[in-house]
Amino acid sequence: MNQMDIEQARFNMIEQQVRPWDVLDQQVLDTMERTPREAFVPEKYRALAFADINIPLGHEQVMMAPKVEGRLLQALAITPGDSVLEIGTGSGYLTACLAALGNHVTSYEIFPDLSQAAAEKLAANGCRNVTLIEGDAAGGIDRSTRYDVIAVTGSLPELRTTFHKNLSNGGRLFMVTGTPPVMEAVLVTRIDDYNWKTESLFETSLPPLVNAVTEKRFEL
Repeated sequence: MNQMDIEQARFNMIEQQVRPWDVLDQQVLDTMERTPREAFVPEKYRALAFADINIPLGHEQVMMAPKVEGRLLQALAITPGDSVLEIGTGSGYLTACLAALGNHVTSYEIFPDLSQAAAEKLAANGCRNVTLIEGDAAGGIDRSTRYDVIAVTGSLPELRTTFHKNLSNGGRLFMVTGTPPVMEAVLVTRIDDYNWKTESLFETSLPPLVNAVTEKRFEL
């Protein structure tokens, strides 16, 4: 695929997949257009970089379909001053988009090879405002650390409060909950120190977050 074909495929991705899925935030559309998705796709799937599918990354993990990434970015309403937490770096493409929209991204990835590959691709594409951490964050992170935006890129079997206390007041959390074949994407907004609001966004399906065991509960 030559550069002209790539740019046409990128344009088609935005106009035929992302925008028709009610992603109308121009900043999000511009960010997805400027961030070279093809640079983050595994080599053997490069021809599918702009396809309306989940692209395999290994370890039963996937790169989300473009329209889902667009809805996620739009729902989180990221502003330039926002601190962002990502649970599941994956390919690094979404990380790059989050970094382009926000101030700084801290991203956890349980699989070292995925984290290392993402680090190389992010560096090659000039993403400097990202901290990648190799580790398991499925059970939560230090609750004293607050973020304006949290994106959980693997599904959880039910709505959890695992990351609720990591939200700053006014902060937004995106997660996908449920079991196959149909799951629900939700947006959690922290109203104040003691209250959160949950909004249903759309139906989708994602591989589970590794080590997100069903029986483990977290109290606020």
